[in-house]
Amino acid sequence: MPPDLAASRLLTQHWAKGTRLDQLPEGIRPASRAEGYAIQARLEERSAAPLFGWKIAATSPAGQAHIGVDGPLAGRLLAERVIPNGGECPFGSNHMRVAEIEFAFRMGTTLSPRAAAYSVDEVLDAVTTLHPSIEVPDSRFNVFETVGAPQLIADNACTHYFVEGPAAPDTWRDSELAVYRVHGSVNDRVVEGIGSNVLGDPRLALQWLANELSQLGIPLAAGQLVTTGTCVIPMAIAPGDHVQGDFGALGTVSVRMAAT
Repeated sequence: MPPDLAASRLLTQHWAKGTRLDQLPEGIRPASRAEGYAIQARLEERSAAPLFGWKIAATSPAGQAHIGVDGPLAGRLLAERVIPNGGECPFGSNHMRVAEIEFAFRMGTTLSPRAAAYSVDEVLDAVTTLHPSIEVPDSRFNVFETVGAPQLIADNACTHYFVEGPAAPDTWRDSELAVYRVHGSVNDRVVEGIGSNVLGDPRLALQWLANELSQLGIPLAAGQLVTTGTCVIPMAIAPGDHVQGDFGALGTVSVRMAAT
């Protein structure tokens, strides 16, 4: 069995059972980001639906330092892990136990792989809508902070569950997202964040993702959604909590964590 397939199957088994491991066995452990992405790509083969979209992890210096990486990581959003706005999200054995409030972009035009890097304007021209969103990440590693970027990428960049809010008014294109203030709440605990926490600007994060995929030979396809990283400090959650992201004029998004 190819090492990438063996590694993917092992991680998928832990994901399904809600269990964790210290790290991938040496013979199937990725040694580079490219090998990590090859393992991650196997996830799509097990999904019954087309790929829903992409996430970006570690988009702030603090986030990168927390998990011991020197740059962002891309992960796949699987359709079966998307929770309706206002719905209930399984809590299960979630290890990270945090929720994140994020800007997400729906692509209207496919950005195909190419040699030249995509500019911010090219990427934004391919976007059709912006959405408030919530990510509930998790890891299949016991100590995810120390396993390194290749294994984190293999583990789908800590992807777990995702909540897509309604499309924002088209006026978002006139907003300075880098200085845009958002609020996240867990029950009655409220925190404030800002767009610049996401690689300096959520639009720059989207550009990074388009070019990361292009270098890997992967198109960023029309219809896919990209969530760009948390604007707020990740908020601690527990079973039964109500989580909301308030983007002011751009809308709100919410989810309730299952009680058990």
